[in-house]
Amino acid sequence: MSSEQEAVRSAQGRTIEQYHQLMQINAASHLIRAARKLGLLDALRQQQRTLTQLCELDSLRPEFVKEILEAAVAIGIVEQYEDDYALSQAAHLLCQFDEDLGDHRWEPLVALARGESDRASHDDGLHYNQLAATQWIHTPAAMEAAEVLDFGGDESGSPTTILDLGCGSAVWTCAMAYRDPNVNVTAVDHEAALVAASNTAASIGISDRFHTMAADPISDELDLGQFDWVIVAQRLSSLGVQAAGAFLDRAVGLIKPGGRLVVIDLVQVGVKRTLNDSVEQLRLQLETREGTIFSPEQLQKLIAGAGLVDCQFALLSKGRSKLGLTVGKKA
Repeated sequence: MSSEQEAVRSAQGRTIEQYHQLMQINAASHLIRAARKLGLLDALRQQQRTLTQLCELDSLRPEFVKEILEAAVAIGIVEQYEDDYALSQAAHLLCQFDEDLGDHRWEPLVALARGESDRASHDDGLHYNQLAATQWIHTPAAMEAAEVLDFGGDESGSPTTILDLGCGSAVWTCAMAYRDPNVNVTAVDHEAALVAASNTAASIGISDRFHTMAADPISDELDLGQFDWVIVAQRLSSLGVQAAGAFLDRAVGLIKPGGRLVVIDLVQVGVKRTLNDSVEQLRLQLETREGTIFSPEQLQKLIAGAGLVDCQFALLSKGRSKLGLTVGKKA
């Protein structure tokens, strides 16, 4: 076989594999939706049940329900223990936050693309609430960020104050406080986010060093004094360039001389965008009025524009998305 024929066969193989993967993903999505519509997920969320018990709930046909359950087990949405079926931990989270697999968030996309609606009507608060509810998935990246910033590496053990401005579930600053017992965190956000943040702190035993303040981190006047560190995590990407600059100006005013500002957010790096890159960008366009993903150069320019020096950037390798860490020092 010639090299040209081998190349053609290889391309055909990739096409067939891509087709198969797409069809499998689509099938899995429909199976999860079917399980939800049949009431199986709700029933299993309440308690473990057998096939017979599930079918008796709504006169369902066992031969179909059994295959749906078997497929759900293969996907990881349902777990089986002898004759009992139970909802997996992932499915419990799905039922709590994205029961329809996020359909409600993607529905406006066609209208936006056709120019039949615009982003001005979007409620950024819904985006922030969703972020706070699911931010825990970034825990590995948060631990990496705390290590990169050398929290816990100061042998002098001097007290350190951190302001988490727009904390969400505070997974980033909780990781810093977890690594360094001398860190005290003040978290600022709306009430709903502070509940999630307080739960995060309690789950790792740092509640005594974790304090909250209910306020809009973007618009409310904050009389909090000044801090050694101000952390702005996953906030700038929800703002346009002008609003991001104004937000950073306010943040800098809350930093002690010699202190540091840390911006942790999605970043646009590399020439070729992955599916995840496009999904994250589209989510910002669907859920926020002006949000977008900045490049490392844009983030450094924003931080320098806020009057900070020694701006540095690092890409976090353990993020589920492309997340970057940008640091600037207040002179």
